Amino acid sequence: MARPAVLITRRIPSSVVARLEERCAVEIYDGPDAIPASELSARVADKQALMCLLTDRVDRAVLDAGTGLRIVANIAVGFDNIDLAAARERGVIVTNTPEVLTEATADFTWGLILAVTRRIAEGERLLRRGEWGGWALDFMLGSDLRGKQLGVVGLGRIGRAVASRAGAFGMRVAFTTLDDEAAGGAPADKRWTRLSLDELLSSSDVVTLHVPLTPATRHLVDRRSLLRMRRRGYLVNTSRGPVVDEAALAWALREGLIAGAALDVYEQEPRVHPDLVGLENVVLAPHLGSATIETRTAMADLAARNVLAVLSGAAPLTPVVA
Repeated sequence: MARPAVLITRRIPSSVVARLEERCAVEIYDGPDAIPASELSARVADKQALMCLLTDRVDRAVLDAGTGLRIVANIAVGFDNIDLAAARERGVIVTNTPEVLTEATADFTWGLILAVTRRIAEGERLLRRGEWGGWALDFMLGSDLRGKQLGVVGLGRIGRAVASRAGAFGMRVAFTTLDDEAAGGAPADKRWTRLSLDELLSSSDVVTLHVPLTPATRHLVDRRSLLRMRRRGYLVNTSRGPVVDEAALAWALREGLIAGAALDVYEQEPRVHPDLVGLENVVLAPHLGSATIETRTAMADLAARNVLAVLSGAAPLTPVVA
């Protein structure tokens, strides 16, 4: 009996590939960039499983080509790169990799908060340019976090993990939820204050975004939202790039309407809005939120376990569409 065929769209840890190869025929796209759409459609034609990344657009054309597909396993917690309606129509199971990247992303979010409020990245750039003239009392002053308010937009797993760390920095927490986020885990900490989005924006010293990309959250942060933030406020985004209108953000930063921003995700990755690149009061990271060896391995392993479960006739571990 032929073993089921699996297509993986990017190199993943060899230990995970070995797990799959025990029971499946594995094909890996080994190109330097994301697999082209035409090649993805061609390669998926004879496969029963697809393991993909958020950079791979799995649309109706891909799903139509993969007539034998039983599962699309996304190696990411988000799944806006997959046409879920089309998958559901075709009976294709879709899974993601929640929970395993929560702590790494929450830690990284705090790294960005510290980097922008204490001007760490800006200071490093200045030093590397040879422009540091020595210590001075009023040199490159940032902002304290202690006694300030952290505003968490979206209280899913990552939002909760970020909020839970606020006490270590002496910050109080306000949060807002935009839809039913009951799947995010335990109830909010009783010490946290629930506010409307407008109330949160106008009262928070740091606003951090942790929402999925949906039609309702696309450009959630636009000119209107930015005008409601404090002039000494900071915006941090480790969710999805299109949640922020980058042109509006560049305008707000340039005009001094907010103090700074830190971004790990972008509207048109890997392209960054050119108006942001030249600004000193924004920290720009290349989508590193879950980028630890341990976390990325765990993500790939969870996707593989979903594939093996479905191909063996069992239920998926972390279904989005089942």
